[in-house]
Amino acid sequence: MNSDIWLRHSLSNRLHSLLLFAVMAGFLALLGWMLWGSDGIILLLLLGATLLLINPAVTPQLIMRMYHATRLTPGQAPALHSALTELARRAGLPTVPTLYYIPSSMLSAFAVGRQHEASIALTDGLLKTLNTRETIAVLAHEVSHVRNNDTWVMGVADMFSRLTSMLSLFGQFLLILNLPLMLLSGAGINWIAILILIFAPNLSALAQLGLSRTREYNADLNAARLTADPEGLAHALAKIERQSGFFMERIFLPGRRIPEPSLLRTHPPTEERIRRLMELKQPSIPQQPRMEFTSSPPVLGNRIEQPPRWRVTGLWH
Repeated sequence: MNSDIWLRHSLSNRLHSLLLFAVMAGFLALLGWMLWGSDGIILLLLLGATLLLINPAVTPQLIMRMYHATRLTPGQAPALHSALTELARRAGLPTVPTLYYIPSSMLSAFAVGRQHEASIALTDGLLKTLNTRETIAVLAHEVSHVRNNDTWVMGVADMFSRLTSMLSLFGQFLLILNLPLMLLSGAGINWIAILILIFAPNLSALAQLGLSRTREYNADLNAARLTADPEGLAHALAKIERQSGFFMERIFLPGRRIPEPSLLRTHPPTEERIRRLMELKQPSIPQQPRMEFTSSPPVLGNRIEQPPRWRVTGLWH
């Protein structure tokens, strides 16, 4: 794997994440200053610290129950368990994440929890579509999310975004109440402040989406480092992109999906992710030995495949 390119992408991702965090925190501090002056900034800092301390952590087991997920035992998926153990060791995790299976035809995988207690879920559609090498690459991607504490990072970003929205609504409410008095008294209206009140939540949300995309790039990068096989993840991403959607839709409505603007994506464009991964494939001395792959698929018995649908929990799977 090309170490120079890896280091360049890694530094870029970290700087990008730091910049986006600063933008979100800046919008929050600006609204606090507009409403209450310097005391507002101090108040928001104390409020944010308090929320981070008392925020109850949702256990991975509870989230998996919401998805109707079941644990995958080593007997059912020996190759995946062996690979996950090795990936956790290479990533320096204190414990090996628990592996779960979701009976859904969606091609999806996700990780929840923190380094000391994490779970990784794989859907039936993913296990049926990807070979063992590609599935291990996806596991490495999710292990990287756990290693980088991305769940916590995105939780903090979500808190920033929600607080910004609340302050914006409060500020607009105060503005509406005082607008008649301002008009009658002939006082000047600061339109820049009004525009900030209106658009700050939207700009903060865009920064949050940008942070999500950056964390995905970073997880791809570290997954390639863990497996020393960037091509495996590139193949998995290409296959997932190709298989997304329903069979009949792909036949009769090939142009059904109008690509959303890149600013509104939670994940980066697949083509760009693959391009970056393939750059790492250039000859160099790998920092980790390449993982060995076996062709034995998971032994899941009578799998129940369910079409994706909306659930009462608000989840779609």
